[in-house]
Amino acid sequence: MSEAGIGWLAAIIIGGLAGWIASGLMKTNTGILLNIVLGIIGASVASFLFGILGISFGGWLGYLVAGVLGACILVWLVRAIRK
Repeated sequence: MSEAGIGWLAAIIIGGLAGWIASGLMKTNTGILLNIVLGIIGASVASFLFGILGISFGGWLGYLVAGVLGACILVWLVRAIRK
């Protein structure tokens, strides 16, 4: 989160929004708390994975995109492990 240059409150808000968007895209029925967690952890995962490829996300919009992509990756991983 410090890479994106946003504070904790903004990370929670953007993480919740990113998790909510990802839950809609992936057709999951998660609550607001899990949406926030998915969005924040998802943004960290996506930032790491795309950092390996040389792609960086910055600012609010970049953090939102990274959060959505990362949360979708996390949901996909959980579904793959459960099967």
